[in-house]
Amino acid sequence: MIFYFSATGNCKYVAQKLAEATNDRIISITECSKENKYRFELQSREKIGFVTPVYFWGLPTVVLDFLERLELQQTDKHYVYHIVTFGTLNGKAQIMMKEALMKKGITLNGKFMVQMVDTWTPVFDLSDSEKNRKDTQAADIMIAEAIQKIKGEITGDFNKKKGPPIGGVFYKLYGTARRTKKFKVEDSCIGCGLCAKNCPVDAIELQGKKPVWVKERCALCLACLHRCPKFAIQYGKNTKKHGQFVNPYVKL
Repeated sequence: MIFYFSATGNCKYVAQKLAEATNDRIISITECSKENKYRFELQSREKIGFVTPVYFWGLPTVVLDFLERLELQQTDKHYVYHIVTFGTLNGKAQIMMKEALMKKGITLNGKFMVQMVDTWTPVFDLSDSEKNRKDTQAADIMIAEAIQKIKGEITGDFNKKKGPPIGGVFYKLYGTARRTKKFKVEDSCIGCGLCAKNCPVDAIELQGKKPVWVKERCALCLACLHRCPKFAIQYGKNTKKHGQFVNPYVKL
């Protein structure tokens, strides 16, 4: 069983690669949250995997909320692992995952990381499609290494790129950044409603054929921005010149 949260396809890409190699099933955290589904029964010796991105050097609020409500009906000993996809550093994301699982009486056995295209476009420039393609393909090496250890149920921290232990300080900025007043809609919007449909926390509604943010804060996954067919949604002053990115190897 592989739980994943993916706004632009990177984590879904990793989850699908894992599922293909381990003959496992993948479950969308976003879909579970929307359907209010948090209780799952595990088969004997079934592995439990989590594939999540890193937001502000921590876990997305969507993932934390899901973990708080998650109920796993365990049958025996299960190998539990977490893979983070990240652009710069993974910060304290896996510390947060470990702590959240401990509250459920679950031990995190394996920690892995996969460096991919950083979709935080307010800072990172995604306008070079060829660079994005190469970075996405390069991630396959790290995915393959993780798969081999997961198949062997090997315990340990296999993160090769670690940064300074200041993730908690940076993560505090997440709450401020999640204020939806920073989003704006350009005239190129065609009122298709995909932004509202793709928002994992239902923070967007279509009013007068235009998206309106109806919640003060969102998950800041930028799915609305990256998956807009007209690139009509912007966040701050840099996103317009930095472009969009959706993993080309998955269907969202």
